Amino acid sequence: MTPDEIETAMQAAFNSCDAIGCPLTDVQKQILLQVIEQIHENSNSGASDIANPLDELTPEELEVFLEFVKAEEQRNRTWKVQLLNDWLLENDSGTVQFIRQRYGLQWLNRVESYHFDKYAYLEDALKLKVGDRIEVSNALWEWVQEDGPCKPEWFPSIVIQVNEISDRDNSSTNCVVRFFNGAEYEIQGIYEWNRYNWRWFQK
Repeated sequence: MTPDEIETAMQAAFNSCDAIGCPLTDVQKQILLQVIEQIHENSNSGASDIANPLDELTPEELEVFLEFVKAEEQRNRTWKVQLLNDWLLENDSGTVQFIRQRYGLQWLNRVESYHFDKYAYLEDALKLKVGDRIEVSNALWEWVQEDGPCKPEWFPSIVIQVNEISDRDNSSTNCVVRFFNGAEYEIQGIYEWNRYNWRWFQK
């Protein structure tokens, strides 16, 4: 939405409040308009990167943490559940004990799958599972350019199948996703050569 469209929508909401006998004060209206404007600016400036809790870790902590996450995923265990179980049972979390001691539960609750996208160059910490929600770029099926007539778009989907394919010399992973309109699409080499054409779904 453009700023004008947002302001028009907010004005309609203010009028609805007036119509049901719950008018907002001018100060309340101004505060709401400022908050909505700030949210709009942040979403356009990519401010979601700033809120990435993984950025709060030191480079050494990040490396240790990502190794822990990858190890848990390879054992088919959810890394966050493992940490929470350790904390509830007062168990030592080994190399990632620093998460509990320095960052705590609030930090842990802020970490979402899509936060790992920023660190995809370190190899994928999280592996896709059936039921995961991801966004898929139209670059998979059409030629897109940032400044061309066909621009990159992202489509929400759900993972319905993950297949590891290996022969004597090579291995790769294919993934079938289902879009919200019911269509299905197979992404070949989801980690190997198509990693930048999908990302974790952002809430």
